[in-house]
Amino acid sequence: MTEESIDAVRAERDSLARALADRSAQWEAVSKEFEMFSLTLSHDLRAPLRALEGFAQILLEDYGDKFDADGKKCVQTLASGAHQASALIEDLHGYSRLCRKPFHPDVIDMRQLASQKADELKAEGTAAKFRIDDLPAAWGDMDLLGAVLEQLLRNAVKFSRRQPRPSIEISGTIEDGRTVYSVRDNGIGFDPKYAGRLFGVFQRLHDDKEFEGRGIGLATVQRLVHRHGGKVWAEGKPNGGAAFYFSLPLRPL
Repeated sequence: MTEESIDAVRAERDSLARALADRSAQWEAVSKEFEMFSLTLSHDLRAPLRALEGFAQILLEDYGDKFDADGKKCVQTLASGAHQASALIEDLHGYSRLCRKPFHPDVIDMRQLASQKADELKAEGTAAKFRIDDLPAAWGDMDLLGAVLEQLLRNAVKFSRRQPRPSIEISGTIEDGRTVYSVRDNGIGFDPKYAGRLFGVFQRLHDDKEFEGRGIGLATVQRLVHRHGGKVWAEGKPNGGAAFYFSLPLRPL
């Protein structure tokens, strides 16, 4: 390399390092604000919601025989609603806690990490078959990227479990100075016009009677990938499977 080329590479490296530092500072400020919000929400609402659920259960257990069918249904709905609201708050608190976890970047063997997460799901009894390609290494935090892969794989397992032969493929490439990873399944898919809603907090495209969940997993994926300076997106079609992608900057030189 010529001296000019070396200087250009160094300048690009320094620019990327400054951009990452600025992004890290921005995320830290946003995370602190969100932490205060979630702690306040959790503290102020958790106790009254638990009280509502508890008293509704007492009414059912001690006075249930005094209610007619409609009255009992109303109390059951009250108890169920309070329980669901409490669970949503717990999810929001967990989301905040994970997203403000200290960031320790290093070179990550993504194939090994994906295999580990797939093995954990197999141990839980999933019938899905996993195919993991040779994935390019990533530059990021092991725990946070592990959480990203785990959530995407769990999502794929959930929405492909009704298939006779559920299958999940994990692949990766290097494109335009970034590593791009994908998790693809042969499940029920989704209407692509709603793709923008997938990564919002508490946004769901399927009824919880069909598929469990409260709409926090993909929001967590997006937040953790953004924390790495990356992007997330999804492709799918109804009954045609889905593919979720995330990209990360290459390791600074």
